[in-house]
Amino acid sequence: MTHNVLAGLAAGAAGTTALNAVSYLDMVLRARPPSSTPEDTVRRLEEALPLRLHPEGPDSEAASNRRQGLGALLGIAAGLAVGAGYGLVRPRLGRLPLAVLGTGAGLAANIGTTGPMVAMGVTDPRSWPASSWLSDLLPHLAYGFAAAAVFELLGAADSRE
Repeated sequence: MTHNVLAGLAAGAAGTTALNAVSYLDMVLRARPPSSTPEDTVRRLEEALPLRLHPEGPDSEAASNRRQGLGALLGIAAGLAVGAGYGLVRPRLGRLPLAVLGTGAGLAANIGTTGPMVAMGVTDPRSWPASSWLSDLLPHLAYGFAAAAVFELLGAADSRE
């Protein structure tokens, strides 16, 4: 089981890199700004806990910079956590095509990141235009395919610990 979790972490890291690359490529091609939802999520956590990111207050530049960094770190942590979960589940799924595994992992990553944001009132996918759905779904599918491919390449799905 330890091998599968470690392979899942590696797969999650690869998936996170793919997700970021596709997101940044989309920003370059469409000249769109980055999403503010990671920082908005951190802001909601600040208010709920309450956290103080800087002595100058939540509206200071330093607090904003920390919020941006924490938002990015939360995304990385989510990618690693989904990868570790994939590592635990994948060996029990038997032989499935990479397309199914990648789609499943991508959807799990999408739900795992968007779900908490919806629960905290940061976003509401029901109000998203089609372009926002594509901006969200395509990077998560890239995550899923990269994570599934790396996990399979590591041969972890064949280990029965």
